[in-house]
Amino acid sequence: MGIRLPRPSVTLGAAAVLVAASTAAVLTGSGAASAASVTFAPVADTYVQSDTAGTNYGTATQLVVDNSPARRMFLRFSVTGLGGPVTGAKLRLHTISGNDGSDAGGSVRAMSGTTWSETGTTWNNQPAVDGVALGSIGSVGPGSWYEVDVTAAVTGNGTVSLAATSASSDGAYYDARESGATAPQLVVTTGTTAPSADPVLVGAGDIATSGSGDTATAALLDGISGTVFTTGDNVYNSGTTSEFTSYYAPTWGRHKARTRPAPGNHDYNTSGASGYYGYYGSQAGPSGRGYYSYDLGNWHVVSLNSNVGMSAGSTQEQWLRADLAASTKPCTLAYWHHPLYTSSSNHAPSTGTRPLYQALYDYGADVVVWGHNHVYERFAPMNANGGYDAARGLRSFVAGMGGADHYGFGTIQPNSEARNSSAFGVLKFTLHATTYDWQFVPVAGQTYTDSGTGSCH
Repeated sequence: MGIRLPRPSVTLGAAAVLVAASTAAVLTGSGAASAASVTFAPVADTYVQSDTAGTNYGTATQLVVDNSPARRMFLRFSVTGLGGPVTGAKLRLHTISGNDGSDAGGSVRAMSGTTWSETGTTWNNQPAVDGVALGSIGSVGPGSWYEVDVTAAVTGNGTVSLAATSASSDGAYYDARESGATAPQLVVTTGTTAPSADPVLVGAGDIATSGSGDTATAALLDGISGTVFTTGDNVYNSGTTSEFTSYYAPTWGRHKARTRPAPGNHDYNTSGASGYYGYYGSQAGPSGRGYYSYDLGNWHVVSLNSNVGMSAGSTQEQWLRADLAASTKPCTLAYWHHPLYTSSSNHAPSTGTRPLYQALYDYGADVVVWGHNHVYERFAPMNANGGYDAARGLRSFVAGMGGADHYGFGTIQPNSEARNSSAFGVLKFTLHATTYDWQFVPVAGQTYTDSGTGSCH
């Protein structure tokens, strides 16, 4: 492959599908793996509405969750023919094409009742939403697939009832089973899967304190192989050598040999971030510079430093453009500390990072990850001015849930697709030849998840 050049402008097309659709209800498996997946369509689905309490919507082509008026949706699946223990289950829903979307896609729960009638259920006689909370969908756009991990509700062959509600007055509309190919799906996986040979990149930012959050996230890394990244503020409060020794080393420090970090503003509370550079050594790139790159499989990975000059024409920005031009890899992921896009109420978007994002956009990069705000947030692919760009935009993540106390959310920014401000966890990327999978992995005792698949440009 030759030198990579900036890409020409491309006219935007229709909104991209967020997660790859699978409509075939067949078993799949390969190689030495004994895993199999089967996709089930609902045998019944409906929704109920508080201001039309006696009306049944069982034959409607849409399902709705809302809080003004209150609307709840119900789905029932008949799970049959499983040949082994269940190792995973996902509910997949497709938003209707003619709606503007919603800031909240709904919260899904299991239900004990499995005999409710599709054509007889109304608000007045609806079944109890009494089961375990399974997960939530963040903001949704039109004509796209979204999924929730519902493994806790599927134990084997039998009937599975699920309900979804919303606390938002901005309703979310999904295709019902009457819609055909875009009907809801329950995808159940059984058996074990052969380990992927593709590289894994996993990590978070805002990590080590005197609390317990970093201990829990470090325990996740114990069970996930691959390269570890950090998105800055590696140790609190000032990035001193003693803090690295006392807080970071006993937790994330046991994965130091496979860690490729980025520095944060708290690391620079010690003059020149000397504690940071002294602890990581050559793994942090040239001492005092703090930006470098490396390759993983078909991917070029760039760790940048948002605590030094980033303006157009700066030393770092010029280095980045030269580095991207020299890369022969078809896929690119970058990470640094201060987010260009964020909905957190604590730290506003860091617009000074825009020249770095613009350089990545110009050279066709695919993913960018940040920290700084102690939350998890995922944005749809965007250009450097924050516009939705399915053709060339970078999908971005705020991954500041590594262990420091959580922040909250303020005004939700455009193109924010998923958010959480209560779960510690790590963000895991599986880097395939021309695609990637992302997964928010929560610590033990917490249930929030977010996952999906994207393609390289």
